Amino acid sequence: MSSNQRWLEAFTWEFVCAQNEALCQAKSAHHGPTSDGHEATRALWQSSRSEEMDLYQVIDLCRRCHRLAPFTNFNGNTFSAIARVLVRRLNLPEEEEHIVRSLAGHIVAGVAGDDEIRAFRDFCASLS
Repeated sequence: MSSNQRWLEAFTWEFVCAQNEALCQAKSAHHGPTSDGHEATRALWQSSRSEEMDLYQVIDLCRRCHRLAPFTNFNGNTFSAIARVLVRRLNLPEEEEHIVRSLAGHIVAGVAGDDEIRAFRDFCASLS
């Protein structure tokens, strides 16, 4: 599998918004755009969707989008869910998928330590 792909091509901004709405609805939380982060995140997402990136770059983009806080609730969960889908598409053995998914989720959430980031980068490099 090539490491550089258009990983996000299928994930329109409308899909991202619907994902957030579904997460909010499941927890009876308010779904809506934020006044300061929504438009900036939408523009970043739309401009990046068709770019070829390696897996680390796309996971880092999800982290940046989470940090911009485009929605009133569940920003991290929204972009982590997309990261999980991308990892699943790698068709890894179950145990390896679990580890890679966990590392990606920690990066998106902004809680990954240096060792986790290094391990994920090494994994991404192995995809080439």
